Amino acid sequence: MKSKINIDQWNRKEHFLFFSKFTEPFFGVTVKIDVTNAYYKAKENGISFFLHYLYCALKAANQIENFRYRIIDQQVYNFDKVHASPTINRPNGTFGFAYMNYDEDENVFYKNALAEIEQVQQTNLLLPANSGENVIHFSALPWLDFTSISHARSFDFPDSCPKISFGKMTDNNGVKEMPVSVHVHHALMDGYHVGMFIENFQNLLNL
Repeated sequence: MKSKINIDQWNRKEHFLFFSKFTEPFFGVTVKIDVTNAYYKAKENGISFFLHYLYCALKAANQIENFRYRIIDQQVYNFDKVHASPTINRPNGTFGFAYMNYDEDENVFYKNALAEIEQVQQTNLLLPANSGENVIHFSALPWLDFTSISHARSFDFPDSCPKISFGKMTDNNGVKEMPVSVHVHHALMDGYHVGMFIENFQNLLNL
């Protein structure tokens, strides 16, 4: 479900009209996240660390309205819920794009995500069977402790989906850290909203 934003009455009207004209309207930041509690929680519960932090990131994004905005046919819509389209690595060194529905219940999300991962890893297809505008593009680069990242994009394709990437977990004097890159459409949000996401994400990882 989605609702159309009345741009004329929207407090981001000027921002939207300004940044939506840019050839590259996305901006990005990379920050270090403390994943100590999240890592040990996943290990103690015998669950995938990747799926645990992916769930936390998706939940954090759904808590912020701007992360649920999408531009469709030059109009802005607010989706009730956004889902995950992550990259899934395969044993043969390739990857495929997956589609995972967000569910408030982490156990439900986890069960469905495991089934999706198994399906993606059993094929050589790149694109998922289901997708749409109301997704966040996630990717994991567990081999790299990166400090910045860029994304391959087709500027001819209208895209307003956030892109969130996770890097290699490292140990810093007993604190487990992981770089997280967030790229978002500037017509829909600003650094303030990215800061809100990072705060929400960190709080969920600390639980």
